[in-house]
Amino acid sequence: MPASILEEVDHLLGAVSTRRSSTRLGCPSRGSAHVARVLGDNGGVSCVCTACGHSWS
Repeated sequence: MPASILEEVDHLLGAVSTRRSSTRLGCPSRGSAHVARVLGDNGGVSCVCTACGHSWS
């Protein structure tokens, strides 16, 4: 039984990592993948490139 649970967890983690890689952001200015999502004062979300400092929403 534990082996099947571990297999299911591995399967789910694989699906999560696949989803993450397909939604990866890139800086529109330089194309860098080093992007952070930042919560703004008004509750909105904006993005900031940690490589060049460019920000966008």
